[in-house]
Amino acid sequence: MWYLYGFALLAGVANAVQAGQNGTLSKGLAESLVAGLVVAAGTASCILAVGLISGRLAWPTAAQALGMPWWAWFGGVLGGGIILAQFVVARQIGAAPFLGLLVTAGVATSIVLDNFGWVGFERHPASLWRILGGVLMIAGVALVALF
Repeated sequence: MWYLYGFALLAGVANAVQAGQNGTLSKGLAESLVAGLVVAAGTASCILAVGLISGRLAWPTAAQALGMPWWAWFGGVLGGGIILAQFVVARQIGAAPFLGLLVTAGVATSIVLDNFGWVGFERHPASLWRILGGVLMIAGVALVALF
């Protein structure tokens, strides 16, 4: 079951990196809408591939589709990897450890991304206080996950 924690950590890292990647893609293409289509196609492809490989892909019935609020159909914007992590990991390790890992990995990764100005972010040096905050988050998630 340890691999589920690793998957949640990777989803948190992806969450932080994805924002920079998408922003850079949008800036680098003539039309930012094309970047949106590229991201949406990647998300759809990720979900489709995992669903087909695992045999757990079932299309909604008409009643299910019509019973959904309109805004529920836009969750894919947040990224296929995060959605997969929510479906696969959160139920097995619990909401608190999952979200703690996701957010903490995102914060720790963001400190590194900010410090070096990677993936399109402006440089913001990793001060002692920022690093201490990240370390405290890691300790807090460890306590939540272990107890």
